Amino acid sequence: METVSIGNRTITEFVLLGFYDIADLHLLFFTVFTLVYTSIIIGNMLIIVAVVRSQKLHTPMYFFLANLSFLEILYTSTVVPKMLEGFLQEAAISVAACLLQFFIFGSLATAECFLLAVMAYDRYLAICYPLRYPLLMGPRWCLGLVLIAWLSGFMVDGLVVALMAQLRFCGPNHIDHFYCDFMSLMSLACSDPSIARMTTFILSVVCLTVPFGLILTSYAWIVVAVLRVPSGARRWKAFSTCSSHLAVVSTFYGTLMVLYIAPSAVHSQLLSKVFALLYTVVTPLFNPVIYTLRNREVHQALRRLKQTETIEEGWW
Repeated sequence: METVSIGNRTITEFVLLGFYDIADLHLLFFTVFTLVYTSIIIGNMLIIVAVVRSQKLHTPMYFFLANLSFLEILYTSTVVPKMLEGFLQEAAISVAACLLQFFIFGSLATAECFLLAVMAYDRYLAICYPLRYPLLMGPRWCLGLVLIAWLSGFMVDGLVVALMAQLRFCGPNHIDHFYCDFMSLMSLACSDPSIARMTTFILSVVCLTVPFGLILTSYAWIVVAVLRVPSGARRWKAFSTCSSHLAVVSTFYGTLMVLYIAPSAVHSQLLSKVFALLYTVVTPLFNPVIYTLRNREVHQALRRLKQTETIEEGWW
């Protein structure tokens, strides 16, 4: 990215306006989102620790879940601290830091799209091919799928950032958002952003609809398989293993599709920010809440972990 002079003025940073239009609520929002952010970090860390420490959770489903938790810790930490700063003072961010934030945040969001598709595929194999499941979802294949998900995100958004770096920004330097959002940055570009816009739109469609299509296909086959199960209890158990994942998928994909594929559906910038909060804050909070409250195995692992720590403290 190059900076451009206007007279004696040189643009070296952007100012994130955040929720400037509701300044009276900034202190309240700072308190609430600080608590939410802390809960996201602690909740997702507990899932990672439980999966690592519990031998019973060393399965593909929990391996993917631990990766999702780690991803969402990074994902939220890329955006929320700067948003919290904006509630207390003017949140300035250098041009390089703004591009870096967009790159990391966008890469992690793309990686989560693919990782959620991998998790749906895992549930499809577990329910539709239970006898062959250990062979079909072996350790090497699990690791390969996770690496593909992570690398795909950074490769796709690396291309977008490379195009954004060719644009000129000559003022104004106020971004009407709480993070370096693509659409907000494009509205500030002085040079023609049409190539970057079109490329980003195409990549967004591919990276959202392809994984989402895989998720829908996986769950369609799951529904067909489960409906063939004669026992009501077994049928309910099969559906319950998928419900947590579906809740996360619905929130995450729904908001992303509205904002990046059909942005005209959002009629105000404030509404756009509210939608952005859903996938930057609410979804990462959903992950530990849903998976710990509704998952008996995670409950048991956390309980054993707490008992072990209590015993160790008593010993020392």
